[in-house]
Amino acid sequence: MLDKWCKWPGIAAMIFLLTAPTTQAGVPLAPDLGKTGHQAEQRCAPVLLEFAAEYCHFCALLEREILAPTLLDQDYASRVMMRKLMIDNSRALQDFDHHKTDAARIAGRYKVRVTPTVLFVDSHGKEIAKRLVGVASLDFYGGFLDAALHQSRNRLRELGRCE
Repeated sequence: MLDKWCKWPGIAAMIFLLTAPTTQAGVPLAPDLGKTGHQAEQRCAPVLLEFAAEYCHFCALLEREILAPTLLDQDYASRVMMRKLMIDNSRALQDFDHHKTDAARIAGRYKVRVTPTVLFVDSHGKEIAKRLVGVASLDFYGGFLDAALHQSRNRLRELGRCE
């Protein structure tokens, strides 16, 4: 009889592990782009804006396979400020000029038509590198991301924003 009751804790633990949410952090949402821009300027780093949507399978794939693991690399994380804008979320946020807006309006201003779209901008929100639109292949995306990051950091130096 005791044998029968000893199985339940193991079964309960297995159910918990199978249904528990994953703990891998993703790209942080962008509540205040002005503050993010200021932090990026202090680091001499570009701001990476990931435009995504809840319904976008490729957005989740890009974040899970490329962007979130990149954030775990402290060297990489110190060279860029990543923020996510969910275009299907009407939550208010602060733009680079400290005005209240939302992600859909910002996407409209940058003419973002496809998710995911990744932009590299300076501390004032001006695009400084070639944007990455969609996901054609994850095999090459990391290389495209590195090239755009390199281009944006060079552009910041050309603009006299870095030593």
